[in-house]
Amino acid sequence: MKTKAKTLFTIDTIALQHELMGLPKPQHPLVSIARFEESSGPTTRETGAFMNKFYAIAIKRKCTCQTKYGQNNFDYNQGMMSFFAPDQLLSWNADDEMPSTGWSISIHPDFLRGHVLEKQIKIYGFFHYAVNEALHLSPKEEKMIERLLENIHEEYHANIDNFSQEIILSHLSLLLNYANRFYNRQFITRRHVSHDLLIKLEEILDDYFNGGQIEEQGLPTVKFISDQLHLSPNYLSDLLRNLTGQNTQQHIHNKLIEKAKSMLTSSSMTVGEIAYYLGFEYAQSFNKLFKSKTRVTPLEFRASFN
Repeated sequence: MKTKAKTLFTIDTIALQHELMGLPKPQHPLVSIARFEESSGPTTRETGAFMNKFYAIAIKRKCTCQTKYGQNNFDYNQGMMSFFAPDQLLSWNADDEMPSTGWSISIHPDFLRGHVLEKQIKIYGFFHYAVNEALHLSPKEEKMIERLLENIHEEYHANIDNFSQEIILSHLSLLLNYANRFYNRQFITRRHVSHDLLIKLEEILDDYFNGGQIEEQGLPTVKFISDQLHLSPNYLSDLLRNLTGQNTQQHIHNKLIEKAKSMLTSSSMTVGEIAYYLGFEYAQSFNKLFKSKTRVTPLEFRASFN
């Protein structure tokens, strides 16, 4: 029996998004805010994937649906906040239902042109987190976000004038700053889980550097490590930075330096041979990284042990 091919929806406009979600037509072609209570239900019942061409933010409550990102499902039975950047690919199951309550905000990149938020929004890593890395709001945090959403909603439905865009984006900027604060709180309150993740990270790096993979495949990438931990690259780096002050790439480099020190003191390999073994095409690149981490060159480090 052949499996039915999934449909890919490329959602170019906010108007099309509203149509597919069964929401009223947007008041503006480049920005919208709507309550899920206003939805009459999705207008398509096909299983498939979709890709927005704009930023999207959602707060979902009391939803039995499962949105899929990569290989991960996430149950929206509890209220939470999710962020999506343009061109992210997500999948939708035909049996999924719309959330009972919550908010949907959509912002086309063109609405941000010329505003400070045009560049600032790219700094927020949570727009590239996986669906299962959504922000869980405390009741107090949810009330604060709800007030900001009400302000945006009120301005959105007011008469448009020369101040409308600036006011909406100011409220949105504040909302994103609060989301950034709340994500940091989430990292802190989940430290027991994060501690286990750090142990697993060390095990993955140890196995990679000591099991021959480094010689066969070169330096491990951030994506490789994040895939092993079933996290998105951005979420993993932000989590590690919050816990240890260093991102994933820096953790990889730290492990590499540990391996290099061991080889410099316990083998007769030349610096060039060690650099090649550790995945460097040029010894100069290895020398530069080693000195930036230890303040001495590989040869100086080796000499100090002789």
